[in-house]
Amino acid sequence: MKKQHIIFTDLDGTLLDHHSYSFAPVVSILDKLQQEGIPVIPNTSKTFAELVEIRGALKLTTPFIVENGAAIYIPTHFFPQQPIGTIEKSGYWLKEFSPRVEHWVGVLDTLQAAFSEEFEHFSRMSVKRISEVTGLSEHDAELAATREYGEPVNWLGDQASKTLFIHALEEAGATPLQGGRFLHVSGYSDKGQALTWLLNEYQKQHPDKQCDSIALGDGQNDVAMLEVASLAIRILSPTTPPPELKRTNKVITSHNFGPTGWAECIEAILFKQ
Repeated sequence: MKKQHIIFTDLDGTLLDHHSYSFAPVVSILDKLQQEGIPVIPNTSKTFAELVEIRGALKLTTPFIVENGAAIYIPTHFFPQQPIGTIEKSGYWLKEFSPRVEHWVGVLDTLQAAFSEEFEHFSRMSVKRISEVTGLSEHDAELAATREYGEPVNWLGDQASKTLFIHALEEAGATPLQGGRFLHVSGYSDKGQALTWLLNEYQKQHPDKQCDSIALGDGQNDVAMLEVASLAIRILSPTTPPPELKRTNKVITSHNFGPTGWAECIEAILFKQ
């Protein structure tokens, strides 16, 4: 059987530079991957609206996983058949894993009094404020605010209070996940669960191929994805230590930061002479 590599990648700090959001170092290798028929699947905390623009800039036509595994959008041309358990929406087959964002905003509102002035979250922040805390342009911040499944929290208090806050969220049924910048509040879904589902679907629809997953990420919210992939690649971050993994086999850590490290590792693994 022919081996089919499928790449699942975080965006911020991994495929995109942590500070500038540039992807210049990966442009040539993305072209090479497309020529070789190797899908690159964004697996990110970003929203559907953000991914529509980013995929256009990256020239990707593949499925994408949004909001830390809360949902998968599959272009209707990607598979021969519509996957079981998906609905059709705006040219995509949509697989959902988490309750909608309105539920989690309600949970956060109930915690506002107990943790007064210790946190802020996207649904209650202005576009200008989101721009300030993310470094995004106001246009991109507006896209980031269009959450469908989870709610990013900007923690302003100390670590002790944050621990109590996370416990309160868990008691309310949430699964808080710390990303590179924000604490993401959503239901029980993660990047690993979404990767596994999509990889299995790819294998079902292409039984003549042996599917093999490569995952790349730089933050703790990438751990679930990195743990279940055939090969885990930790991308060095200029701001945080590499994600801590339980697995020890088939784990690679880049020498360079962000997209430069991404290109370095994929080139070495798939295109070394």
